[in-house]
Amino acid sequence: MTSASVAAKRLTMPEIKERAKMMGITPGKMKKAELIHAIQMAEGCTPCYGRSNGECPWLECCWRNDCFKTKA
Repeated sequence: MTSASVAAKRLTMPEIKERAKMMGITPGKMKKAELIHAIQMAEGCTPCYGRSNGECPWLECCWRNDCFKTKA
């Protein structure tokens, strides 16, 4: 699943860490936003999670449900 995939629910931190590990990223003690940014970069996407002003052109981003509620 890429960041352009649609997700119906918010991912939990253990799910995010598992996804990172599958991509070869060692989560260590990264905070949620840092880890999602690392995943976005590994996928070749802009590390934009939590950085929008409530406006985002990526309607099918799997992080979208959570992104607008987060300040990175």
